[in-house]
Amino acid sequence: MCGIVGYTGPREAGPILIEGLGRLEYRGYDSAGIALVDEEGALFVEKKAGKLVNLQAAIADRTPHASLGVAHTRWATHGRPNDLNAHPHQDCTGEITVVHNGIIENFRELRDELEARGHALRSETDTEALAHLVEDAYQGDLSAAVREALGRVEGAYALVVMHRGERSRLIGARHNVPLVVGLNGEESFLASDVAAILAHTDKVVFLQEGDIADVRPTGVTITSLTGEPLDRPVSTIDWTPEAAEKGGHATFMEKEIHEQPEALAQSLAGRVSPAGGVAAPELDEMADTFRRVTRVELVACGTAYYAAMVGAAALQEWTGLPSRVTVGSEFRYSPPPVDTNTLVVAVTQSGETADTIAPTRWAREQGCPIVAITNTVGSAITREADAVMFLQAGPEIAVAASKTFVTQVTTLVTLAATIAKARGAMAEAAELELGAALRHLPEAAARTLELAAHVPAMAQRYAGSRGFMFIGRGYSFPAALEGALKLKEVSYIHAEGYAAGELKHGPISLLDAECPLVAVATRSRVYDKLMSNVMEGRARDARVIAVATEGDEAIGRFADEVVFVPPTHEALSPVLAVIPLQLFAYHTALARGNDVDQPRNLAKSVTVE
Repeated sequence: MCGIVGYTGPREAGPILIEGLGRLEYRGYDSAGIALVDEEGALFVEKKAGKLVNLQAAIADRTPHASLGVAHTRWATHGRPNDLNAHPHQDCTGEITVVHNGIIENFRELRDELEARGHALRSETDTEALAHLVEDAYQGDLSAAVREALGRVEGAYALVVMHRGERSRLIGARHNVPLVVGLNGEESFLASDVAAILAHTDKVVFLQEGDIADVRPTGVTITSLTGEPLDRPVSTIDWTPEAAEKGGHATFMEKEIHEQPEALAQSLAGRVSPAGGVAAPELDEMADTFRRVTRVELVACGTAYYAAMVGAAALQEWTGLPSRVTVGSEFRYSPPPVDTNTLVVAVTQSGETADTIAPTRWAREQGCPIVAITNTVGSAITREADAVMFLQAGPEIAVAASKTFVTQVTTLVTLAATIAKARGAMAEAAELELGAALRHLPEAAARTLELAAHVPAMAQRYAGSRGFMFIGRGYSFPAALEGALKLKEVSYIHAEGYAAGELKHGPISLLDAECPLVAVATRSRVYDKLMSNVMEGRARDARVIAVATEGDEAIGRFADEVVFVPPTHEALSPVLAVIPLQLFAYHTALARGNDVDQPRNLAKSVTVE
């Protein structure tokens, strides 16, 4: 989820682009870069790893006079976050410059083909291949060349292309990744987010899937990928620039909850084929290891620990391998019996969680093969691992995790399927069923947000509760734990998550009219058992809030409040079930006047043991 901004018009492009990047830095801060075409048609490019301030220092007092340019702030997916891999990228001639947000799924195939034809690709990124594809197609019309190049591309993209021989023209394109055009009389803009340009114009065109935007200072012409003219409305934005950084949402937490459909689509890109196959190409070299291991140990903390519980359940069910998850801070001090045939899976959003890194290093010293699952390219955990699966969720600013939990679950489920396939333990029908569910998951997440429209009012009714009890069984148990954690983190109300069968072994004594019972009651093999536990709570006068699957007509007999989610594969049910629980925690916190983005006593990344 990188940040893009482009400008063409009569003013100095450099300061406008840098200002725009400043408003987009929340989208990526691994590196930043800028490309400008000056008055003589010369190309100026500067790229720096790290935060935007590094780029600003590098171009201070040396930015050329230019009225055309593009800039980019990166959240790395392909290639380490260094100067070379930073955007923009050029073709062999140095005439064509590209910035890109998204993932080109067939970039390896494209790179191999381009190199075989004599192209010199210098970076590790998927984006650089785009510049060379446009170079091959260019015959004097940049828009036509971009359309032809994108006909070869599979994946998701928002991109802006510039040719130094066409000094007032930018070409933008989008597919499954946002891109907007800004219009302001004699100047025009392209950006991945309204935030980047709202200080200059409130007139924007939101590009739609497959749109190609030919942007000139005085306006924009939009066509399809095949060149057919398209008419897109101009919208007037009434947000402030500050609100725009949050996409019109009041807080980053709310924004990130609503970004989950997009985050899931990005996370699954390249991991589910159109035919329904499930694979993780980044794990290809681990196939022999997966075939020989005899057990799996997962290590994680906090939200990642609950996601790892889903992964452990799927691994054990589909592979037959004993699979266990241990809290990172406990792993070294009561170590499990591990050896070279024990696969260790380390799960950490930041990749810098000290309580997860330390046991991972210990396991590596014991000779265990390591797979890391993280959201951060170049983070410490990646240096401890034999293979890495990146969440590809984009940056998460709010302290309370939302989209990283759902992408951790889907990434772990994909890992489980990959290991099962390597061991010959997953039938083709089971793989296709899972693949279909994964492919439809972003759409189902969007539907879940629609179905949860009444959650804010529900949260108002329960904001004064003394405490909450969350329950689930099977795959819904980790969702209950994560729901309870979210409520604790941001509302400061005490909440406990339990396996539903444990209610009668002690926790039921807390239930009464002031302590509601929240049941994650999505469709599963243990649904009837869970309903019997819900009835135990109702018998103690506890009000029941249920998360249930659409079409469950019986749930109304057991629950006082119901939030429905679409049906999905049972192993993926926590992804959808947790979304209304996140919203419930968020709106409960707002009702109590709390700062949801920076809850008290918490930090985004725990870097000390």
